[in-house]
Amino acid sequence: MFFTTEFTGTTFVLRIDAATAHDGASLLIDDLHVLRERNVAPIVVAPDSSAARELVRAINRSTNLALALSGSDAALLPHTANGIGRVQTRILHTLTGAGFIPVVEPTAFALFENGDAEVAADEVAAAIAAACEATRAIFFHQAGGVTDPRTQELIDELTPAEALELADDPRVPADLRDAVRAAARGVRSGVPAAQIVDGRVPHAAVMELLTAHHAGTQVIGGLILAG
Repeated sequence: MFFTTEFTGTTFVLRIDAATAHDGASLLIDDLHVLRERNVAPIVVAPDSSAARELVRAINRSTNLALALSGSDAALLPHTANGIGRVQTRILHTLTGAGFIPVVEPTAFALFENGDAEVAADEVAAAIAAACEATRAIFFHQAGGVTDPRTQELIDELTPAEALELADDPRVPADLRDAVRAAARGVRSGVPAAQIVDGRVPHAAVMELLTAHHAGTQVIGGLILAG
């Protein structure tokens, strides 16, 4: 089987949707194994805390490398008045460097409050991907990509500006608009490319490793913003 070596030694951030998380995660687990075998570090962002624990159990039935992280673990995701603050990446680098697969809950560390603050999983994935200098941010969505509201045809590629314009289009489903917006922001923050794919499709997360082509809709071509 063909494998491209382009991504060796890089990081992929996978934002998992509920359909994939609660579907036994078998296809996802296969893809995670492929990534680890090809020396690509996966970081998984779960749709909610319950799904994070479910994913960890599912992954660890075949390997002992997955563990769940909340936003307060090592102050990973500080909560601010404007949402997620500066991601504290040390715990993620430590775990992935040792071969572990972090599964991150969409919660943020509320320093002056009791308990964590709930935050959007899409935003968590974009923030982590940018902070960890991930090569890819992959957003699972049952739509399998973004369709043009005028033609109903699947869009293969978008610039961040085009993606943000679609994210404001009410003809696009609200949860898909959230994923599109996060993908665009991730790319504008330095992630080379972000993809929106159907996570239930075999090898959706590793398509580029297998075929040198992406699945679903890809957002690419952003400018790195000053910190």
